[in-house]
Amino acid sequence: MSFRIEEKLYLRPENLIEFKDFLFKDSAKNLYEPRKIKSLYFDNLKLEMYTDSIEGIVPRKKIRVRNYPNNSDNQFYLEVKNSSVEGRFKTRKVINEKEADNLKKNGILDYQYGACFPTFTVSYDREYILYKGIRLSIDNNIKYESYRNNSYTADEKVIVEIKTSIDKDTDFLVKTFPFQRIRFSKYCYAVENLKY
Repeated sequence: MSFRIEEKLYLRPENLIEFKDFLFKDSAKNLYEPRKIKSLYFDNLKLEMYTDSIEGIVPRKKIRVRNYPNNSDNQFYLEVKNSSVEGRFKTRKVINEKEADNLKKNGILDYQYGACFPTFTVSYDREYILYKGIRLSIDNNIKYESYRNNSYTADEKVIVEIKTSIDKDTDFLVKTFPFQRIRFSKYCYAVENLKY
C-alpha cells in the first residue's frame, strides 16, 4: 500500500476556465480523457462511516462500487478508501456486473463496520491533469441520489482534488495552489442533503 496526500480545493463554476488556464500555461497536461464516474456508497444502518468521517476519527473508511458509464471500461470496481494515522490509501478490486448486483442485494460485511448496505449514488464528470508531478482531478456536474427512495439533488460546486505522494513537501503544495482548501466528502454531502 502507498500512502498519499489528498487535498481538496473549491472553485466557483465561473472560475473553472481561469483555473485551467493557470495550469495549462505552466506545463500541465491531460492524463486521460475526461469521463463520467458513478459511485454507489455503502454504510451500516447507523451510518457510522459518515459519522466517523465528520468527526475525523481514524481509522475509518468509505466503501463504494464504482463504474464508468458511457465509457469503453465496462468493469465495476469495489473500492475501499482508508484513512489512518499514517495517511490515506485506497484498495481496488475488479468485479463484474453480477458481483456488483449481488453486493447491492446482499450488502458487504466489513470487519470494522459490520453489515453495510447501499446508501447513496454519486455521479459526476471528471478531468485528469498532471501538473508539476502532482495529479489533479476536476469534478463538476455532481449529482446525488438516494439508493432507497430515489430522492435527488445536484451540486454546482467544482471540486479539485490534489493527490500526491506522502513525501511531497506541503509548503510546495500551498505555494503551488494558492486557493481555498476545503474539507469535503461527496458521500457526506449526500447524507446531509438527502433522505436515507
